[in-house]
Amino acid sequence: MFVILSYDVHRKRVHKVHKVVKKYLHWVHNSVFEGEISLSQMQKLISQLDDIVKHNYDSVVFYIYPNDKYVVKKYIGIDKSWLSSNIL
Repeated sequence: MFVILSYDVHRKRVHKVHKVVKKYLHWVHNSVFEGEISLSQMQKLISQLDDIVKHNYDSVVFYIYPNDKYVVKKYIGIDKSWLSSNIL
């Protein structure tokens, strides 16, 4: 499945959330990640985030698609996704 994840968490937890999510998805912009992920990986990601996120304060949103062919991206300004690429 293809997932877009966005989060809004307290600044004390931003680094922890970022560190966990980048193990599973590609960082594309500030608190936004995307990528292909299996169901088992998704369950692990949710479990790990559940341990970090404060449910009465923070927010994590998953947009889930069957695959990336259903997602159309349009950029206004700079495409920052190259920042997380391993290719220099």
